[in-house]
Amino acid sequence: MASIQNFFIRTFLKVTAKKKNLAIDSIETTRGRLAKLTSMAPIPRAVKYEKTNCDGVPAEWAIPENLKHTGAILFLHGGAYVAGSIETHRALAGRIAKISKTKCLSIEYGLAPERPFPHGLNDAVKAYHWLIKNGFDHKKIVICGDSAGGGLTIATLIKLRDDNAPQPAGGVAMSPWLDLLCTGDSGITLAKQDPMLTTPSGKIYAKMYGTNHDLKNPHISPLYTDPKGLPPILIQVSSSEILLDDTTRFETKAKAAGVDIKVEYWHKMVHVWQAFSPYLPEGTIAIKNIGVFIENKTN
Repeated sequence: MASIQNFFIRTFLKVTAKKKNLAIDSIETTRGRLAKLTSMAPIPRAVKYEKTNCDGVPAEWAIPENLKHTGAILFLHGGAYVAGSIETHRALAGRIAKISKTKCLSIEYGLAPERPFPHGLNDAVKAYHWLIKNGFDHKKIVICGDSAGGGLTIATLIKLRDDNAPQPAGGVAMSPWLDLLCTGDSGITLAKQDPMLTTPSGKIYAKMYGTNHDLKNPHISPLYTDPKGLPPILIQVSSSEILLDDTTRFETKAKAAGVDIKVEYWHKMVHVWQAFSPYLPEGTIAIKNIGVFIENKTN
């Protein structure tokens, strides 16, 4: 049974999200709304932040005081490929670093419409190779992201596999956007239950990101890949968000391809509920589970 805190967060989002207007908002408004929402989460204590640059890609380390492991997390923020930043997701990245006792590198990957596909993917791949070049063992690197960043996480795993590059230890995706064609039935059946996302706005942002590329390109929509050869993956998704079918369909394909994939289905959580962990017990538990996965890969 979902917590009372989850009830209040869902109610708050239903009142403030103004879903009907999302599809016609300007990019500036969308970015501002995400920044305002994420600013509600306090920055975790006992985490130090350091700016850096990954061969031209702006980045920031979140370094927990309880640092124990020699590996690294490459964190890719959400925001529908048009919004989000290191700043909007600083608290979430810091919490994941702290719970996993591992350094976490967040990057400012290219966003649409200024820098559409493949800029974001190329930036993620560049940052991954920068980590290896700077002494991190690829077998102790975990790529992690939420929403569009979760989709980009899986897309990066696919790109590295397709390039025959050294494979990371695994990937973590929170409420990932894996099908930019938005063909999942949950986009319709769960529309009234999801207080944050809408399929119409998703299609607009997908077009901005993909431009004239085929949205079935697996480097854009990971759902359409053959998952064979991908490293271990952990996905967390809510049973009441419109992106649910992105995960269920990908899980089926991944298991059939022999991928070591674990999916946690959470009841009636909001999209990327992990970001509300300071106020939401289910968010705290979910991040702890992510920490266990990462620790097992980076120790």
